[in-house]
Amino acid sequence: MPLRRPLLLCSVLALALLSPWAQAAKDDRNKPLNLVFDREGAIDKVKQRSEFNGNVILTKGSMVLRAERMDVQETADGYYQAYANGNTGKQVQFKQDRDTPGERIEGRADQIEYDTRSETIRLVGNAEARIMQGDQLKQALSGATLNYDNRTERLVVETGAGSPHPSGRGRVVLMPRNAASEPLPASSAPLPLRPSINLTPRQTPQ
Repeated sequence: MPLRRPLLLCSVLALALLSPWAQAAKDDRNKPLNLVFDREGAIDKVKQRSEFNGNVILTKGSMVLRAERMDVQETADGYYQAYANGNTGKQVQFKQDRDTPGERIEGRADQIEYDTRSETIRLVGNAEARIMQGDQLKQALSGATLNYDNRTERLVVETGAGSPHPSGRGRVVLMPRNAASEPLPASSAPLPLRPSINLTPRQTPQ
């Protein structure tokens, strides 16, 4: 099996967004890769390639990548490229903390490619990603393919046949900031009641 399959994408439109997402946790860059798996794996020291199968979990600091099958290739300059694949009804899942306390990025797709040198994550096929602040959703994106670059904070959403939406469309949801904590507009706030000092009581006729 080739290490990286050709990706059959029918993208008719690419939407590039300069997202306000901050760079993922800086400490993760210098952390080692750790892998655990259920079934037999293979390590080829000559080709610098490893194959893992069965509930594979790759971690690198706060970054967690879960897949049914994963190939990891070491480059000549000592970086790693991971190619993760799911199976029917079970997509590859990804999450990573942000530098902003309490925030994290979550994503899922049929395939995920992760490159430690370029610090990029590519979600391929029915791809969805969201940014969370605790349990609160801040942003959500989906399309045929999502490309996220940690260093430039740039996210590209590609439409096409692999999109989870009809006609291959992409989708972006932007939640309002601090919606729960913003005060009501002045026109909506109740007016305070004060006693009048100019009115005299009505005289009842005798």
